[in-house]
Amino acid sequence: MSSSRRAFLHQSGQLLAGAGLTATFPIPTERTAPPSDTIRIGLIGVNSMGWADLTSMLKSPGAMCVALSDVDSNVLNKRANELEKLTGKRVSLYADFRKLLDDKTIDAVIVGTPDHWHCLPMVYACQAGKDVYVEKPLANSIQECDLMVAAAKRYNRIVQVGQWQRSGEHWKAALAYVQAGHIGTVRSVKTWAFMNYGKEFPIRPDEPVPAGVDYDMWLGPAPRRPFNRNRFHGTFRYFWDYAGGLMTDWGAHMIDVALWGMNVTAPRSVVATGGKFGFPDQAGETPDTLQALYDFGSFSLLWEQSLGTMRGPYDRDHGVAFIGNLGTVVIDRSKWEVLPEVEAGRYLTPAMPIQYGGGRDLDNHTRNFLDCIRSRQQPNCPAEAGRNVALHAQLGNISYRTGHKLIWDASQGKIVGDEPAQALAQARYRSPWALPKLS
Repeated sequence: MSSSRRAFLHQSGQLLAGAGLTATFPIPTERTAPPSDTIRIGLIGVNSMGWADLTSMLKSPGAMCVALSDVDSNVLNKRANELEKLTGKRVSLYADFRKLLDDKTIDAVIVGTPDHWHCLPMVYACQAGKDVYVEKPLANSIQECDLMVAAAKRYNRIVQVGQWQRSGEHWKAALAYVQAGHIGTVRSVKTWAFMNYGKEFPIRPDEPVPAGVDYDMWLGPAPRRPFNRNRFHGTFRYFWDYAGGLMTDWGAHMIDVALWGMNVTAPRSVVATGGKFGFPDQAGETPDTLQALYDFGSFSLLWEQSLGTMRGPYDRDHGVAFIGNLGTVVIDRSKWEVLPEVEAGRYLTPAMPIQYGGGRDLDNHTRNFLDCIRSRQQPNCPAEAGRNVALHAQLGNISYRTGHKLIWDASQGKIVGDEPAQALAQARYRSPWALPKLS
């Protein structure tokens, strides 16, 4: 990237102390990007979706990974070796992501950490003048989400949240069909995920921290606890300290499509019910079964989740259904279809063949992020969109945890009339970690 371009990218940043050394190299792509178009990327949290996001970005011309950071050196070294095989080069490795952010030559970072570690790296990266691709859900509390939106605006950064349906052509086509009025007035929207995993998750004893893991850094702002493998890689998402279960995992995707399609940002109220009905002896804290009902005044939105089963509504394990008085549009990651209502032997809206998706939604989403870094235009899923769906996921979980119907006041940005519920909307950080101040 040219020096003038780099100066623009970093002019609003406040860089953290120190600087790390990085290796630079070209990434083979379908075409060679000119140096001025090269975007130097650092990955924070190299397991699972963070790695998927990076390898997706590297398919785009001009994307160059120069640094990886993770608190687990075993995973970090494994990914470094895989990246070397992919690119032919070694990159800089960091146990502490703050050292990665010290590198002034990095243009953008991917935050692929567990949910409780989304806020701090994202805000620090914005303060360091770097654009950010952050995995969903945006954060593990409503307060953190609000701060992250403010940081993106304050430091004028491009922030893309990993709700990649927003870059999928068949999702766009289905929602355009709904918004054109072809199914009439939408009175309700159903969203769901019935996932056939989480069945074998036995309670395990605490154990010594594995070699190569900085466990205190892994915990970060979360409460101090003995190391337990159930709370670590992958299954961390079933514990409230770090995540919100299937609601914030799949709900962040499917509910987002509902909000996008209905052009809404916040509910009036939410009430949720559920429990560990399928696997009561499973080690996790989050429910395996949950229904959350959101009231928007002119329509209702239902979220439904089930671990250990796959037959969801419309015989799909995940999806979104817009239910109108003339018909229903059902969408999932592979296709969408119209189910017309019938009256007096005739369809109230035209039938149409199933429309299939192209299967490149993630690649489209990461490419959109890179394009927006260059153009400085807003991406398909900016921080505000991530905040809006995380709000719904958090409210659903808070209603379940308190057993209360919640009233949301969008003008105040808070749950009203329920102090215990509002307390769960706030970030609870372990010292010495604290929410950043925006200068």
